[in-house]
Amino acid sequence: MTQINNPLHGIKLADIVTELHEFYGWEYLGHELNMNCFKSNPTIKSSLKFLRRTPWARTKVENFYLKFLKKNKR
Repeated sequence: MTQINNPLHGIKLADIVTELHEFYGWEYLGHELNMNCFKSNPTIKSSLKFLRRTPWARTKVENFYLKFLKKNKR
């Protein structure tokens, strides 16, 4: 299956979370996305574990990342 129109194709979830964390920080991500994985003792590893097991949360983070990319014209 080709992913021609998928802007997230080839981007790892770890890279998404790392880039968002470096740009916004945990506090902002916790506030904006309202997820405990960003609020309660957050780490990249623990956030990834939660996001990989929770499809609705991963979708929310991926959509937030797409808005981030559009806003920052990458």
